[in-house]
Amino acid sequence: MIIRSPEPEVKILVDRDHIKTSFEEWARPGHFSRTIAKGPETTTWIWNLHADAHDFDSHTSDLEEISRKVFSAHFGQLSIIFLWLSGMYFHGARFSNYEAWLSDPTHIGPSAQVVWPIVGQEILNGDVGGGFRGIQITSGFFQMWRASGITSELQLYCTAIGALVFAGLMLFAGWFHYHKAAPKLAWFQDVESMLNHHLAGLLGLGSLSWAGHQVHVSLPINQFLNAGVDPKEIPLPHEFILNRDLLAQLYPSFAEGATPFFTLNWSKYAEFLTFRGGLDPVTGGLWLTDIAHHHLAIAILFLIAGHMYRTNWGIGHSLKDILEAHKGPFTGQGHKGLYEILTTSWHAQLSLNLAMLGSLTIVVAHHMYSMPPYPYLATDYGTQLSLFTHHMWIGGFLIVGAAAHAAIFMVRDYDPTTRYNDLLDRVLRHHEAIISHLNWACIFLSFQNFGVLFARSSRLIPDKANLGFRFPCDGPGRGGTCQVSAWDHVFLGLFWMYNAISVVIFHFSWKMQSDVWGSISDQGVVTHITGGNFAQSSITINGVAPRFPMGASIPSGRGYWQELIESIVWAHNKLKVAPATQPRALSIVQGRAVGVAHYLLGGIATTWAILLSKNYCTWQGNFESWVQDPLHVRPIAHAIWDPHFGQPAVEAFTRGGALGPVNIAYSGVYQWWLVTPTTEMETECFVVQKCGISSQSSFVRTLRSKFLGLDRAFSPCRYSWIQRGVRSME
Repeated sequence: MIIRSPEPEVKILVDRDHIKTSFEEWARPGHFSRTIAKGPETTTWIWNLHADAHDFDSHTSDLEEISRKVFSAHFGQLSIIFLWLSGMYFHGARFSNYEAWLSDPTHIGPSAQVVWPIVGQEILNGDVGGGFRGIQITSGFFQMWRASGITSELQLYCTAIGALVFAGLMLFAGWFHYHKAAPKLAWFQDVESMLNHHLAGLLGLGSLSWAGHQVHVSLPINQFLNAGVDPKEIPLPHEFILNRDLLAQLYPSFAEGATPFFTLNWSKYAEFLTFRGGLDPVTGGLWLTDIAHHHLAIAILFLIAGHMYRTNWGIGHSLKDILEAHKGPFTGQGHKGLYEILTTSWHAQLSLNLAMLGSLTIVVAHHMYSMPPYPYLATDYGTQLSLFTHHMWIGGFLIVGAAAHAAIFMVRDYDPTTRYNDLLDRVLRHHEAIISHLNWACIFLSFQNFGVLFARSSRLIPDKANLGFRFPCDGPGRGGTCQVSAWDHVFLGLFWMYNAISVVIFHFSWKMQSDVWGSISDQGVVTHITGGNFAQSSITINGVAPRFPMGASIPSGRGYWQELIESIVWAHNKLKVAPATQPRALSIVQGRAVGVAHYLLGGIATTWAILLSKNYCTWQGNFESWVQDPLHVRPIAHAIWDPHFGQPAVEAFTRGGALGPVNIAYSGVYQWWLVTPTTEMETECFVVQKCGISSQSSFVRTLRSKFLGLDRAFSPCRYSWIQRGVRSME
């Protein structure tokens, strides 16, 4: 009697000793390319080596070999991640004030970096409280460690060592699965088995194990910490795990063990598996008991989901059948053929994954500040700002990466002859109409500036796919073919992404400082960091917005200069120390890669520094007092956040209400703020309008000449020192 379908069982084999382990190729840079392996003749060889080393498609057309290389590289990436995590935990164990911060997280700042006294660099260290001097960090690691139940630097050391061990294991796994037991192509294309294992194993058991850790370790330890118990007096994690009676003292239902679970009396566990919602009033974060409940619930869902897809047995879903069943009224064959695309083109698969992960990262950014998952994250404004900015940038880059790999898929893997009238074909048939209408709309809406320049000379190339992913121009025979390659679109798209994300993080930083963050008095009055001026005045926004392009001007200039000339080669030739390799300027494609890298990384770094310095110097500085009398009041900032803010507080004078010494701000940033309408200045007026100063006075004329010939002076008006200056100049 047949009780299941006579389908052949899945038997995935591996190739043993696929490629002999050898270090010989390490001594031959570019061994993967016949052209590059010849060695360097010009400096272009260096750029080609970087560009093509991980372009596995250019090494071979064997999909199985490409899949094995990617799979092995994943283990190498995991090894780097574990190594990086180990470094973070080691810094927390060796160089941080974590134990002091645990004792008073609202008054002591987190620090895990101490600058050594080399050529005066120790001026970067600031007083973060608790008798510790260092650089305050904004990564959120301290809050995450507290939520995990880590109470000592010894535990951080142990975790760091464990991460190193796992880094070694990942390196071994990468070698093993490429040289000793390399999976066959069918293993990489067994989608249903992969989904089952990832859903049930990675997500299901992973969430379940984390829920168990939270219940047995994190919750009891955090309950002690919230009650003010000294971390050194709290029992160690293994004591909670091994001693049920110890947990029962905190959560009495633990004394009943697993009986309520098997008798379906689950309400007994409501002490530590809650559904309260909102934030813990002690820590300002989500209730850790809610988080434990959440992980337990999604573990159950993922464990069930891990049994959905058909593998060795004739039950369950087939992903191919599901996709081919999707046929809309205007999409022709619908998703037919999509299964084959996603199992034979890893670029298409990666594109989808990057798009989803990038979108999810941006969602995380917006949830992380409104629903802080870790204790005391909500009150660490610098960390809130940094985490939001970080996740927004990461999400933006991932989404651009999705577009890049989608373009590579279209160029290298897409075959229109076999993809007739499916969803992708129907979409692609509209691209000429979309581009022409976009061109018309841009000209109509914005003729006076950018719109008229959009696609003004670019051509639609019929055989564009044959030219590859990146090409500078399609020769002189067909003019107007510059800036039309897929790489050029990625290059230009990166700038659009940069502009869009900059708007978001700029709005977030000022909106939060103006209308959300601040301190509350005993009477319940909230004093916002920048006094609510973002919501009150557009002048503030107009004054601060130019700081974004100003902050990025230096690195962007460096990037564009790199496009125009290979400055490194030029410098070597100028000094007559050029190497034997023939110097050659960058190509258009290479120059754009270097230019966009300098522009984006420099712009992101300077923007982050500006946002943090504005946050902390406005909140902890004395700008309002200084601007009243800048000749006698010294500019101060309580903590050092930027290399420009650095000077030991030798004088050690204290701002009213501050717990420790302050640091003098010698950066000139106060003077910079003075000439832009910021903080309370815009609620006053400009010099000419409100101070009664003649617009023809030499003082105002001087301001005009200094500030780009503007018609009005960008200075506050109510301050007496301006009037004294006018009188002295008149």
